[in-house]
Parts: sequence; C-alpha cells; structure tokens
Amino acid sequence: MNAERPAPIVFDDFLKVDVRVGTIVAAEPFPQARKAAFKLKIDFGPEIGVKNSSAQITKHYAPETLVGRQVAAVVNLPPRQIGPFMSQVLTLGFPDAAGEVVLIAPSQPVPNGGRLF
Repeated sequence: MNAERPAPIVFDDFLKVDVRVGTIVAAEPFPQARKAAFKLKIDFGPEIGVKNSSAQITKHYAPETLVGRQVAAVVNLPPRQIGPFMSQVLTLGFPDAAGEVVLIAPSQPVPNGGRLF
C-alpha cells in the first residue's frame, strides 16, 4: 500500500486527534458489512465508556481471540452508520505486506482510556 504522504501538520492539529487505548469486551462477525468485518465493543474506561467499532480485521483475527485484547482507537470522530450498526470509534491498525489490517496495541497492559502522546 503506497499512499501519498499527507501534507505536514502543526502540533495543534495532532492534539485534535484523540487516540485512546481500550480493551475489547465483545467481538462478533458482521455479515451485513460490505467488506468482511467484526463488530467490536471496546471498553475505554469510566470517562469514555464502552464504544462500538466496525473493524475490517477478519484476515488475522477471530472474534474469540479478540476479547481481552487492548487496542488503540480514535474516539473523537463522528459516529458512522455501517449498515445496521453504528460505529462510534475508529480502531487503528497498519497494513501487512498484503494490505490486510494488523491491529496496533501497547506492548504492555495500560489503563483503559489512556491517551496517546
């Protein structure tokens, strides 16, 4: 995946993107999605709560292996309707060599709701 690099931003632009860590508490197939995806419920701690996310991560993960895993997500984007499901956060990952999503996560457990800096 060779996307063009975005234009440079100032630090204040970076601060506008609220990336938090959360723990997946539920994961299930999402057969109504146009591209293969899972419906996730992610716990971001008491300040943010549990949020929904539709994630196209079916190539490397199974629902039963996702529960209990910590992930990073953008929590301040507007909710997005995906078929019958309202996705409230954008779960983050990087493309592997084939362009399939590999989740990003802290290398050690951290409290849910922690903000990326």
